[in-house]
Amino acid sequence: MPGRPMTDSARQLARSILTGFERHFSFFQEITSVARERFEEADWDGVRAAAAKRISFYDKRVRETVEKLRGSFGIEHLNERLWQEVKSIYTGLLSHHSRPELAETFYNSVFCQLFERKYFNNDNIFVESVVDREALAQRYRGFMSFHPRDGGLETSIWEILSAFYFNVAYEDLDRDAERIAEALRERSPFGAGNMDELRVDVLEFPFFRNKAAYIIGRVVKGEQSHPFIVPLINNEQGGIYADTLLTTEDEAEAVFSFARAYFLVKTPVPAATVAFLHDIMPEKPIAEIYMAIGFQKQAKNDFYRDFLNHLAASDDTFEVAPGTRGLVMAVFTLPSYPYVFKVMRDRFPPQKQVTPELVRKRYLQVKMHDRVGRMADTLEFSDVAFPLKRFSPELLEELKGQIPEKMEIEGDVLFIRHMYIEKRMVPLNVYLEDAPPEKARTALDDWGRAIKQLMAVNIFPGDLLFKNFGVTSSGKVVFYDYDEICYLTECNFRKIPPPRTPEDELSSEPWYAVGPHDIFPEEFPTFLTTDPQQRRLLRELHPELFDYSYWQQRQKEVENGVYGDVFPYPRRVRFPRPEAAPAQDLATAE
Repeated sequence: MPGRPMTDSARQLARSILTGFERHFSFFQEITSVARERFEEADWDGVRAAAAKRISFYDKRVRETVEKLRGSFGIEHLNERLWQEVKSIYTGLLSHHSRPELAETFYNSVFCQLFERKYFNNDNIFVESVVDREALAQRYRGFMSFHPRDGGLETSIWEILSAFYFNVAYEDLDRDAERIAEALRERSPFGAGNMDELRVDVLEFPFFRNKAAYIIGRVVKGEQSHPFIVPLINNEQGGIYADTLLTTEDEAEAVFSFARAYFLVKTPVPAATVAFLHDIMPEKPIAEIYMAIGFQKQAKNDFYRDFLNHLAASDDTFEVAPGTRGLVMAVFTLPSYPYVFKVMRDRFPPQKQVTPELVRKRYLQVKMHDRVGRMADTLEFSDVAFPLKRFSPELLEELKGQIPEKMEIEGDVLFIRHMYIEKRMVPLNVYLEDAPPEKARTALDDWGRAIKQLMAVNIFPGDLLFKNFGVTSSGKVVFYDYDEICYLTECNFRKIPPPRTPEDELSSEPWYAVGPHDIFPEEFPTFLTTDPQQRRLLRELHPELFDYSYWQQRQKEVENGVYGDVFPYPRRVRFPRPEAAPAQDLATAE
């Protein structure tokens, strides 16, 4: 940039990048704010559309900023001295910023699009954050506090419910306050003792997802706390009601599961919101909390920092992930780290009628869709550096055979050009091999429930084989292989026509025409398992899944805009409703 003093140029570059970030965050908050109105209007399609649209905002704003920098400053090659000054000035600009960790990540994204990966080090980008998030969270309160000693527990709950000013009235505010107070006395880990000793803190903005708004809080006693989560439901007849009260860490983690869609919530100071959520879910990684509230890029940044720290503190080697080898993905893991690393093979076998572009599209489809707790979220990375010495010889040989075009070795570093990272689960087929009868029955029942819940949101997994599903540490069955996924409404569910002759019945080839989207549910038990006990259990637990007419009925419901209600908590904890539960709700409730 001839003619400009370096400091002046550095200052302008730093301010341009920060302006790009502020533009991004403004759009992010704008679309997030729409969620309240959509909830009040029971516009569920609008909620889903807003959540999907928001995901693409970040990359657009990064591209805009990169184009502006190239156009305004004529950037072609890296001047390291200049850009280290840019980083220093940018760091100064963040000293009193409300969202500095997100702004650091945006800076990294812009720099990494401008320059080659050999420059991706802490001198040039924020590999290590300079933000004191704990101090930031302490400066910004971000929550309201309520004290039962001031008027009784029911009064405090009534005040909590009233604090959010929805434009739709509660069905019965007094009833809901009494129910929540009674539930807290029954379910609080602190017991039903003197409620005057408690304090209830509630985040100042509700969390929206699908058909619910969530009040997220904690109950505090001394130095201890536990979750206080109230899902609010719009009855679609002009009223809101509290559906339940959740009070345990496990229940909170289920609400914020990696297999669920992202929340829409206003977060003026994201670090403060994340700190609050981490207080009620101390075992949940910070990266997953950022992911749950829609900050995927920040989640990637925090995940990678945690990963680097783990590598430095461990010495085990990467190895092939347990389970059946995939035909589309090469999958490996580090035994001491609870994730798997998935890389698309350079070549797919003929039986896989997919392309790399289609696979990437389907992974993005899952990220943007309502995952109803049944589809694992992924972190997508490019140009990931691994220490070569940490790869077992067997894994390295396998990768060289499967992904030679996507890997590169430079000295003692192995780079992988593109990959997906998921939480590690036990493959369902592996789980069933060693599970005692009762656990096998529970897992097969949950597999069927997972299929039904995916149907309720217009998803057909495509490949229903047990190897494509995992079992989480809590025993939940989650789908994780997306190369054949499609919308339920794209499928043609058929009954196998009867054989025309005895020769038809004995033939190894079908005697009927089969279209590319034809699916025959009555065949499912045959190819799912060869174990007669498992086949018997499947037919006993979920016989309707093998009836083509059941699938056709679910298709009609989706086409008519009828989506099943899939709640992130068990039916048994929900407060009673005057009306009977609809059949579809029975099929999909957890």
